[in-house]
Amino acid sequence: MTSGAARTLDRGLGPWASASIVVGTIIGTGVFLKTAVMAQLGGSPLWVLAAWGVAGVLSFAGAMTYAELGAMFPASGGEYVYLRHGYGPFMAYLYGWNRFWIVTPASIAAYAVGSATFLATALPLDGLGGVKAVAIGLIVVFTAVNCMNVRSGGKLQTALTVMKIVMILGLAAGALVAPRGTWAHLWGGGGGDGGGFPGWGAFGTMVLAALWAYDGWNNLPMAAGEIRDPQRNLPRATIFGALAVLTTYALVNLGYFHALPFGEIVTSNSNAYPDAPAVAAKAATQFLGGTAQAVLAVAMTISALSAMNGSMLTGARVPYAVAKDGLAPQVLARLSAGARVPANAVAIQGVLSCGLALSGSFDELTDAVVFASWLFYALNAGSVLMLRRRQPDRARPFRVPGFPVVPLAFIALALLLIVNTVVTSPEPSALGLGMTALGGVYYWIALRGKAGPAAEE
Repeated sequence: MTSGAARTLDRGLGPWASASIVVGTIIGTGVFLKTAVMAQLGGSPLWVLAAWGVAGVLSFAGAMTYAELGAMFPASGGEYVYLRHGYGPFMAYLYGWNRFWIVTPASIAAYAVGSATFLATALPLDGLGGVKAVAIGLIVVFTAVNCMNVRSGGKLQTALTVMKIVMILGLAAGALVAPRGTWAHLWGGGGGDGGGFPGWGAFGTMVLAALWAYDGWNNLPMAAGEIRDPQRNLPRATIFGALAVLTTYALVNLGYFHALPFGEIVTSNSNAYPDAPAVAAKAATQFLGGTAQAVLAVAMTISALSAMNGSMLTGARVPYAVAKDGLAPQVLARLSAGARVPANAVAIQGVLSCGLALSGSFDELTDAVVFASWLFYALNAGSVLMLRRRQPDRARPFRVPGFPVVPLAFIALALLLIVNTVVTSPEPSALGLGMTALGGVYYWIALRGKAGPAAEE
């Protein structure tokens, strides 16, 4: 089934597939669901929009930082490679450990559960074994596709992303011109109180919720070893893809608040209102009428599946890179004989995702993912600063604009977010910190001194 680790990856991802991974992995389920949770915390539309804006700026600063790193080190593994060069094998291993056991499987599971939940609004899924059974079936099918070859995964990603963008922009346009809508809703009209600042704790939790919707801007570099002309295509796809998402999210959320009274958004689907329609579905009824439910079910399902496919394609390249460095079982570094993809890593990732899909709710999974991810986003931004000093003569096809202000601001805001999350969301924080500590203990007991030279494709 597999050949030795010496076989090289196939650089089969062109510029369109690369950009589709960025856009498709970022836009998943959050834009359809998280605005309701944020409205419950924020108390007014303007603070919800402010939280979306802060999360967008923070994510774009991170994307620019990663674009510099990705162009410097166009090897599979993304952040693992950057941390290895910036901090050494121990910190890189902790990232790989978190990514393998929590972040990627939980992301895939959340997207699968979200997809099945959206389908349940239009299909009798209870008769098919329930939402979680459908979620597992989706994980199995998409895992099989991504075991075929990277070109198949890339083509599927491009097709899903194009369909998703067309549908989401259609939703935004319809909501922005909904005949019963009014811009008075932005000031709390029709149910909101137009309240003041909700407090730093609540605002930080709102930003955390929005960051799930933006999460994924870091994924493309994980597959850098399979991108054609990565020094050129990787930074361009990352930057322009992130800008496209920021624009789309701004239009969609403005559309929600134009089409719906604030009270309708507050009572949309969330942990507090689990049986209510999603905020996107409510907005669509304002201009689609009775067909809104079926149309939105299709649009949201395609969106979530696109993000899930992108996470699968990129996420499996991290354990592959860790194994190539001698810090994980070599079975993860083996490539399939014909397709030249890390099929073992893809398959094991799928099994872990199925287990998490059975165990957690959407919001619990996404909170754990975001906290565990941002621990390492801050560290990676720090590696840009260190490598500028240590390796000033290394080729940098892309440089972060506004250096060092942009990475420093990103690090500062990321640290504030992490501290706020520990205080306001102790359970996902404890999961992220506990798993990280477990990985550290395992490294010092079993792997210290065993790391080989950094492997770069």
